[in-house]
Amino acid sequence: MFCGHRQSAVTRRAMLQSCASGFGQVALLGLLGDELLRRGVWADGRPGLVDPSRVAPLAPRLPHVPARAKRVIFLFMHGGPSQVDTFDYKPLLQRDHGKPFPQAKPRVQFAETGNLLASPWSFRQYGQSGAWVSELFPNVARVVDELCFVKSLHGSNPAHGAALLKIHTGSENFVRPSMGSWITYGLGSENQDLPGFITISPTLGHGGVNNYSSAFLPAAYHGTPFGKTGIPSDQAQFDHMMAGVPGDVQRAQLDLLKQLNREHMERSGGGAALEGRIEAFELAFRMQAAAPWVTDTKGESAATLKLYGIDQKNTEDFGRQCMLARRFAEAGVRFIQCTHSYKWDQHGDLRKGHTQNASEVDLPIAGLIRDLKSRGMLEETLVLWGGEFGRTPASQGGEDGRDHNPHGFTWFMAGGGVKPGFSYGATDDYGWYAERDKVHVHDMHATILALLGIDHEQLTYRHAGRDHRLTDVHGSIVRGIMG
Repeated sequence: MFCGHRQSAVTRRAMLQSCASGFGQVALLGLLGDELLRRGVWADGRPGLVDPSRVAPLAPRLPHVPARAKRVIFLFMHGGPSQVDTFDYKPLLQRDHGKPFPQAKPRVQFAETGNLLASPWSFRQYGQSGAWVSELFPNVARVVDELCFVKSLHGSNPAHGAALLKIHTGSENFVRPSMGSWITYGLGSENQDLPGFITISPTLGHGGVNNYSSAFLPAAYHGTPFGKTGIPSDQAQFDHMMAGVPGDVQRAQLDLLKQLNREHMERSGGGAALEGRIEAFELAFRMQAAAPWVTDTKGESAATLKLYGIDQKNTEDFGRQCMLARRFAEAGVRFIQCTHSYKWDQHGDLRKGHTQNASEVDLPIAGLIRDLKSRGMLEETLVLWGGEFGRTPASQGGEDGRDHNPHGFTWFMAGGGVKPGFSYGATDDYGWYAERDKVHVHDMHATILALLGIDHEQLTYRHAGRDHRLTDVHGSIVRGIMG
């Protein structure tokens, strides 16, 4: 063995002694390089989150401030669960059944409503927190000391489509990036072989793809659907246009496509949309190896399947969604959404509809929270539960239904830095209007970002001549729910 220009015999031991520091330098450079990719500055010079356009779009990045949560699992109840029949107990509503609502009803309503309608379900207090929970949710009731209820959420639009867009994107009027896209844009992802934002069995109605779209953000931050509504979750899969084509053929095709696209970009002076397509093709190629391992649940124990209710027909579908959400979270996906669609819209047949809906999700939700906690993941995973709005305390459908109500409704959160066993805010005595410690949808978005260590006023993207953000020009952090 020879070293430098002069021939001299070197023993194996001497070579290792002289070169050991070099190996250390190589490792250090790799670590520093990764750290520099995560830090960086924005294009206008602000420190904190790196400008994603300067690095791989899904590369993990440091938040503005130390984060309480690393990831989000959003359990979306499409249609609008009734707060006064689930978690917002109203004794006066029970007492005054059949009487007129004593306050002025909203000036704009989705449809005409009648007199007050008492909840058909009984409520009890549970846990050390004494949280009131309807008999609709006996399993969630057993984990209430892990939950943080926000009972004063309010929006502005009583129509499903606009309300869904508001909840998911912060805007009911324009196509804007979704919450999951903004979060992935800000923080990247911990797994470069999977999308940073996955939506399981997403709805196709009331805004459809716009509810998980990256809009004008780069395409890498678009939500990737796993299955879709109407298809059982055990048949869900990622769509792949090159499925069945041998890997070496795919690689050759992608390399040629990338070369042609790069040449076009050089001639045309760039193009974020085209760059996003290139990244999407590359991610899809890598996913073929990573995704099957995550989505194959055959190795889960019988006890885990029972925990999520996958051993029961009624809870199997949403239970599998929740278990897949945990598996995606374990694999490093930043934002995962599960959708129970479109079932909670009971203008009539409230007793039958809400009973069936709750029975499908109650056990899986409790199972997810228990599973995350047992694996040490709940503390750094922010779990969200809620719909696009609530429902009126006044009746529809012959005293067996309720109308849309965006003026006061309930969400609950768990893990991720929120106060466990806590309830924040309140509606009026009958549950129609948010009244105390009101939380607008913009405030909820600002708070979710804050729990992830992101300043909602700094997470911006310049488009069409101005800076945009998830909270637009609104939003205040609800610090009262932070642990």
